[in-house]
Amino acid sequence: MDASDIDLTGQVAFVTGGGGGIGRSCALCFADMGADVAIVDVIPDRCAETAAEVEKRGRRALQFPINVMEVEPLQAAVAETAKQFGRLDILVNNAGGVTRRAFVDLQPKNWARHIDLNLISNLAATQASIPIMIAGGRGGAIINVTSIEGSRAAPGYAVYAACKAGINNLTRTLAVELAEHGIRINAIAPDYTITPGVTGNFTGPVSDTANLKMPPEQLEIIRRRIPWGRAGIDEECGQLAVFLASRMSTYITGALIPVDGGSWASSGWIRDKTNNWILPPEVN
Repeated sequence: MDASDIDLTGQVAFVTGGGGGIGRSCALCFADMGADVAIVDVIPDRCAETAAEVEKRGRRALQFPINVMEVEPLQAAVAETAKQFGRLDILVNNAGGVTRRAFVDLQPKNWARHIDLNLISNLAATQASIPIMIAGGRGGAIINVTSIEGSRAAPGYAVYAACKAGINNLTRTLAVELAEHGIRINAIAPDYTITPGVTGNFTGPVSDTANLKMPPEQLEIIRRRIPWGRAGIDEECGQLAVFLASRMSTYITGALIPVDGGSWASSGWIRDKTNNWILPPEVN
């Protein structure tokens, strides 16, 4: 093994939801390792900002300020990326979102929005990318950003969690279907990760410093619930995406990898106020 195994020079990545949070970090980490990047984001300013950061790193960037819930424009963006850059090697299906609400209070339009945003966008970008990767003859890497909520009960997030569970199964199924073409597909499963969205910044400029500011009571909840004692940082997902796109993971496909500071492993155990691990209702 040598340093070139992590190098992505000459490759092309397509990242949905690339204007902020995990998607932005994936795009910038790819650029740091030499890849050109196409960024899709519904917020034009964020899309442009990420593209500019990619170019500052000496790489080419394309920006598509479109809504991933619109299948035809999303698939056209995939095709345009391959046309402009001459290839497509990496797809990151990152776009998604959720609003917490009891399932019984949801309307059919709410179901549809959750499904279109979190699942259909994944299907659309993946289906558009596969023929391009096959035609290129070099294989490829598809990286789905799922959630640990797709592997456990998630009260208040029923439809979102169902979508993520669907992505988990899609990842495993396509890993089998696409193996003969040299296309690997894996999923990253974060838990609580600091992004603009979780800090209430849904449209404004992305500020890494501002994103890290949380009230003390919230920090204490995170410390008690997550074994690592802190929230995730979006770049930690970006770094894993680079690994999964690189030659360092050539025998990894169909994997669901938690990036959660141990949340999935703890399975309901939390710290009490004296720092001992307990199971509720022993909380004190």
